[in-house]
Amino acid sequence: MDQVGMGNAEHQGALTKGEVLPRPASSQSEGFKQGRSVLNSLLSGAFAGAVAKTAVAPLDRTKIIFQVSSNRFSAKEAYRLIYRTYLKDGFFSLWRGNSATMVRVIPYAAIQFCAHEQYKRILGQYYGFQGKALPPVPRLLAGSLAGTTAAMITYPLDMVRARMAVTPKEMYSNILHVFVRISREEGLQTLYRGFTPTILGVMPYAGLSFFTYETLKKIHTEHTGRSHPFSYERLAFGACAGLIGQSASYPLDVVRRRMQTAGVTGHTYGSILGTMREIVMEEGVIRGLYKGLSMNWVKGPIAVGISFMTFDLMQILLRKLQQFGHSAR
Repeated sequence: MDQVGMGNAEHQGALTKGEVLPRPASSQSEGFKQGRSVLNSLLSGAFAGAVAKTAVAPLDRTKIIFQVSSNRFSAKEAYRLIYRTYLKDGFFSLWRGNSATMVRVIPYAAIQFCAHEQYKRILGQYYGFQGKALPPVPRLLAGSLAGTTAAMITYPLDMVRARMAVTPKEMYSNILHVFVRISREEGLQTLYRGFTPTILGVMPYAGLSFFTYETLKKIHTEHTGRSHPFSYERLAFGACAGLIGQSASYPLDVVRRRMQTAGVTGHTYGSILGTMREIVMEEGVIRGLYKGLSMNWVKGPIAVGISFMTFDLMQILLRKLQQFGHSAR
């Protein structure tokens, strides 16, 4: 044994019972920074998701109603539906199901944004790009993995939200009532109906959304020399990301909604391909599988743009608050 090793052994032998060798200060500091980074990502993601979804909730509800019905979609019909709902049930009825959306979106967005930051860190270490923009393939992979992680954990809440959006108030009184009634009448497995198309849709959607946003920020930095885009630039980058991501995965979103609401619409959808085939036969490809996409081109970019912008600004604000707290000590 060398002298250093003998010195360490003697030092450890000199410890009294119950004593523990202290961790190196740098290791403790690194662990604390990592924990704080995760917490910041969770808080920023939760807030970003809540703000974005609340802003577009009436459009989201209208889109779901058209997705799960065989009625033909048009901007005029969407406006009529929103106006009729307002006259019949009042202004706040346009946000029906938004409480269920918040119960799902807050943990979903928190997990997705936090997971994305962690996957970026892990892939950055693996590919030797720690602290820098990832190459294209790992950038796409980080987004896909983040979306998949969040969807797997929060899926039953998405199912409940879809049910509340397409049913009258009398059918389900609150979120808990939806869970209880579905479990009793249709079985617990129903809470995961439409799960496969969700995951198949989330992978390209989240992957392309994060990929596009990160790529546009990278291009912006290279051309302007500014590492922090302005708020309106972040909003525009996020809008482009939402437009590309949602357009790519939209047919699977329609299939997912049909399978989720089959128990209350009178249809029986058994598989992804079977559901697609039935929709195409009854309504056609464009009018069926892409029903409501034009509304998504309005709603989606707004929601995703607000979400990405809010997340980034919250991250910056939290870091500044922490720096202020350190300097005040």
